[in-house]
Order: sequence, then C-alpha cells, then structure tokens
Amino acid sequence: MCAHVLVAEDDEMQAELIRRSLLSEGHTATVVHDGSAALDAARRLRPDLVVLDLMLPVIDGFGVCRVLRRDDDIPVLMLTARSAEDDVLLGLELGADDYMTKPYSPRELMARIRTVLRRSGRAAGRREDPVVRAAGVAVDPERHEVRCDGAAVECTPAEFEILLAMVAEPERVFSRRQLLECTRGTDRASTERAVDVHIMNLRRKIEADPRSPARLLTVFGVGYKLSGGRG
Repeated sequence: MCAHVLVAEDDEMQAELIRRSLLSEGHTATVVHDGSAALDAARRLRPDLVVLDLMLPVIDGFGVCRVLRRDDDIPVLMLTARSAEDDVLLGLELGADDYMTKPYSPRELMARIRTVLRRSGRAAGRREDPVVRAAGVAVDPERHEVRCDGAAVECTPAEFEILLAMVAEPERVFSRRQLLECTRGTDRASTERAVDVHIMNLRRKIEADPRSPARLLTVFGVGYKLSGGRG
C-alpha cells in the first residue's frame, strides 16, 4: 500500500522524522508547517491521508480538521501534545479518524497510518512500489540502490539519505540543516558544511558535467534542490 501523505507539523525535526519514516515505508510525503499551508496543500494535492498536529500556527489543527471535513473526506490522523480528554474528543468529533499523543514512536505512528489507510481504502488501488523517481534518478529505499538514467550509482549512506530526500520532493529547496538531518542516522559526526561535500560527490555521480550541474542545483543563500520533475 503506497500512499501520498500530507504532514502538517510545525516542529521541523518532528516533521522530518515523520517524512523519512513514510519514505522508508514506500509512501510519498509532502510537509507543511502551518494550518493555512496544510489546507492549500490538501486542496491542490488531494493526499490519501493528512497527519495533522493540533498546535499549528496561523490556523490550528482543529480549524484545519473542521475545513477538511466540510470540503472533503480525506482521512486525518491527529498528533497532539495535549493529553486532555476534551481535546481528543473534540478532534474526533470534528471528524479525525485517529489520534496519537506525543511523544510517540515512529514505528507506532507508521502502524496507525497503515490502519487508517487500510480502513479508508484511499490507497487500495496503488501499486506497491517503494522506488522514488525524479530527474532521471531512481532511489530504492528497500534495496538501498540508486540508478541514474538506468545506470547503477554507488553512494555512501549519507549520500543515499540526502538523495532519497531530494528525489522524493523534486524542486523543493532544502537548507543545509534539513539535509544534515537526513544523515543523522548514518553520519552523526557530520556538520552543515559537510553537506556541501556530499552534494559535490553526488554531482560527480549523477551529473554529466559536475561543474555545470543540471540536476542538483544550488539555490544561493538557501541550500540545494533537485530539478527535473518526477520520472
């Protein structure tokens, strides 16, 4: 079961952890950090599931859930740091399909997501393919394999995690800090400046001319993005 999950979480580290867990399960993910962006993304992308933090800025999770239930039938899994029964009941009354109280384990969250997706049937017809593809690059998180224009590419663990994140969200601009977070499970001693080295090495492996990259682009003053779109 492969699904497109919208993650609305204002804590960037928590959001990145959820995104990486979803990718490891073969899903695709879009991450936003406030309620207004969540509603906009839900309308544009029509995801199979929304993982919704209640304590969002601009529009809180209750407001987002209320609008989603008025306009659509997208399943909602709430995340809340509030353990008060009234908050949980209000969320469920607004139409949330399930909830989890922080702190939680990523494994338990993925299990809850599988349950909600299975119960809703939203992703039932999707092909079970864990490979993510963009800009001629294919990354298989299960086999830990990378191909570029059909040719196998050898990557270090940190390079693999960075490339997986960027291929999953082509055209998204990642800061060095965000890409560094992608490597935390494989390269804890790394620094933000080390991300530049990883990008340089990846360019040598997937660019026709590493000195004039067409895929892994620098966005000056911000970070890097993978350009080229899906496929």
